[in-house]
Amino acid sequence: MRSRFDEQLVMLNKELTQMGAMCEEAIADASKALTMGDIKLADKVLSLDGEINRMERTIETLCLKLLLQQQPVARDLRQISAALKMITDMERIGTQAADIAEIITFLDGRTGGECEQIRFMADAASQMVTESIDAFVKQDVVLAGAAIDRDDVVDDLFLQAKSSLIKLIAEKPTDGGYALDLLMIAKYFERIGDHAVNIAEWVAFSATGEHKGA
Repeated sequence: MRSRFDEQLVMLNKELTQMGAMCEEAIADASKALTMGDIKLADKVLSLDGEINRMERTIETLCLKLLLQQQPVARDLRQISAALKMITDMERIGTQAADIAEIITFLDGRTGGECEQIRFMADAASQMVTESIDAFVKQDVVLAGAAIDRDDVVDDLFLQAKSSLIKLIAEKPTDGGYALDLLMIAKYFERIGDHAVNIAEWVAFSATGEHKGA
């Protein structure tokens, strides 16, 4: 019975890793779509969001089976509970990447070159997602902490982006709507970083039984 349970836990880790990879792809494609003004790539992000939603339902079903059909010990129970929380944050990451992509479709090919901090935010947020998912699979609290610490970088970049865009509006009022679109994109990347922090905090919970955000 335990061997079957362990096999299902391995499957859970595999599914979470796959969902995390989809989130990373969505973030990277959204950033690239902005940089290149690529509407087709933005449309791909919208499709990825649907796949991420399906992965959420698949993992949720697997977690419930593990809880109902097996008798997990305390550590296993924490791991499964953490996974259920994490997929909610990953689903939100996919949705926010799709929100970014939707804004890109209205930019008429403009690439956000006036605010390079957005690209740096995308890179940092993607790395946070990677680290937090890897930390869960490896049960590595130190790696989870690295993801949490990186959120300060994303937050600082958001403040820089905000200042840059306020300056753009002051210097070129006709670009006010465009600047606000870029600010919204930056805000979505900042939120993605927040969700990565949530994931990392649940990793710490699954390993230690303590949740800093509680």
